[in-house]
Amino acid sequence: MRYLLSAIFALVFTLTAQARQPNIIFILADDLGYGDLGCYGQKKIKTPTLDKLASEGMRFTQTYAGSTVCAPSRCSLMTGLHTGHCRVRGNGRVFLTADDVTIASALKKAGYVTGCAGKWGLGDPGTAGVPSKQGYDHFFGFLNQTHAHNYYPDHLWRHEEKVPLKNVQEKGVASKRVEYAPELITADALAFVEKNKAKPFFLYYAPTLPHANNEKTRAIGEGNEIPNDKPYTNEDWPQPEKNKAAMITYLDADVGKLLAKLKELGLENDTVIFFSSDNGPHREGGNTIEFFASNGPFRGFKRSLTDGGIRVPGIVRWPGVVKSASVSEHVWAFWDVFPTVCEIGGAEVPKNLDGISFVPTLKGKGEQKTHDFLYWEFHEGGTKQAVRHGNWKAIRLAPKSPLELYDVVKDPGEKLNVAKDNPAVVEKIETYLKTARTESKDWPIREPKKK
Repeated sequence: MRYLLSAIFALVFTLTAQARQPNIIFILADDLGYGDLGCYGQKKIKTPTLDKLASEGMRFTQTYAGSTVCAPSRCSLMTGLHTGHCRVRGNGRVFLTADDVTIASALKKAGYVTGCAGKWGLGDPGTAGVPSKQGYDHFFGFLNQTHAHNYYPDHLWRHEEKVPLKNVQEKGVASKRVEYAPELITADALAFVEKNKAKPFFLYYAPTLPHANNEKTRAIGEGNEIPNDKPYTNEDWPQPEKNKAAMITYLDADVGKLLAKLKELGLENDTVIFFSSDNGPHREGGNTIEFFASNGPFRGFKRSLTDGGIRVPGIVRWPGVVKSASVSEHVWAFWDVFPTVCEIGGAEVPKNLDGISFVPTLKGKGEQKTHDFLYWEFHEGGTKQAVRHGNWKAIRLAPKSPLELYDVVKDPGEKLNVAKDNPAVVEKIETYLKTARTESKDWPIREPKKK
């Protein structure tokens, strides 16, 4: 009897310890602008699910992506390092290695089942950068970001195994459209949650919406690929704008399916949900930025280091912990997510991360540490750099060019360069720039090519 009671006590203790670990879902949209959601001021595009998510949690007004394009932004998110330190600092054939440590690896050690559904972009088949070698128990979707342009591909990947689809394509454009990739990816995310409902799980749900199919844009001038343009069919808008709006509303509905699954399984109150976007809005599908004011009050868009390219939506819902309908001006960037989810999940935080946990902000108690500065570098067309320091934002458009300086609180559109009036601030940021990065053979500081 004594042994039976001991066994029961041990089981109850184990189940209670597991119950203390909430499920964690990070939803990452693709090229969704700060101004593309109703809860961030959008007037034309319908996003009822995400607006409700914000009303049930905390909406951040100063969330920054890891970069202004896909791969480095996702690398920063996964590794807790900004683009001065992380492995993948640009879109190119550079992948994570066996030396890199991801969020999934850390949470897996803490007892989480880990899954990724959607766009990965940090390792091709046969490399150490694939999800299965970076801590993920489950993966389904696109490994390569170029492959992810096509919404009707002829295959997706389950780990490193090709999953044939019924679509027919040539040069990235489908000639036979049968299976819509976002639908398949969402179904896989739902299945992952269902399968692992009894365990603490981490799901990185990374749909490709509303990224454009660039190859289709080059072929026909319109690449916002969607089965139909509902509910905007009767709007007097250019077709690319109808399609872009439909993609965002489709994304919103897919998030709704995931939330409904959590509620169905009784997991709604046991799951922390993060929502954001990998960078600012694109203008690569035949659409404009101005039509929907997709970058909100900011200047620039995808591939810009002004806030229009890197400031993104940030929503966190954590029932019973995060105050409903709260709004926070706390400044955080993608590299802060790693230590945050580790604290939430009781995982050990690796040393030398660039991130700082923002759990105190989420809980509304405790001391919230902040960064002296945030740093970005971008390597297309030469090296560009940016620093956020307090209310100041500095941008260097080429290695030898002077810093531009903006007060992004008073001047969110970064219209007035006040560098000449604030030499002490410029000097301070110059000192940060001297230590902000490590050298990389793949991403050296480069001058722009002469025209």
